[in-house]
Amino acid sequence: MTYIENVYICLAAPLLIALIATKQRDRRMVGFLLSGMTVCLLSSYISTFLARVNGISMLMASLTVSPIVEEITKLLPVFFYLVVFEPDHKRIPGSVVFTAVGFATFENVCFMTQNGTEQLFRLLIRGFGTGAMHVVCASLVSLGMLHLLDNLWLRVAGTFGLIAVAITYHGIYNLLVSQVGPAAYVGYVIPIITAAAYIVLLRLVKDDLKTA
Repeated sequence: MTYIENVYICLAAPLLIALIATKQRDRRMVGFLLSGMTVCLLSSYISTFLARVNGISMLMASLTVSPIVEEITKLLPVFFYLVVFEPDHKRIPGSVVFTAVGFATFENVCFMTQNGTEQLFRLLIRGFGTGAMHVVCASLVSLGMLHLLDNLWLRVAGTFGLIAVAITYHGIYNLLVSQVGPAAYVGYVIPIITAAAYIVLLRLVKDDLKTA
């Protein structure tokens, strides 16, 4: 039986040391990486609890409950950072990405400990797919937060709307990867393609701004 708390401690220990040993800017990124892993552990507790209370299987919970819980808890460190420290807007995207990466890393490690490491190709494509999915969903919400920060009502409504889009995207991903065969690999590839398109789009926008 795998205890995810033990996995979390082993992964978190060197990051805690890094928090002490690194400079302020690097410490912030390490902190968000650790925060992502922490909220991933928290979301697993919440999803399991809700599944048992509602009497549904873990598979059904991964399709209906987990996307909602994970997309909300994944934003908690960033919201805390915004409210308490009131950082420059330029720091938000990096903080969101590192939180999502920490979340995806812990999720992937737990998947490996529970399902084994024999199928290298599947682990590789799942690693990239899950990482891309979490980064895409978190980045989608962060973009809205960045562009809607100046208006309170737009900020609240827009953020809720983008979270709903992220939850839907996450739920579709979980539905596909829970299947056997080609459908699962399609699910893994979709976030990778989305992330690649997102990166290309950002570069094009930056190039247009430089030439304007």
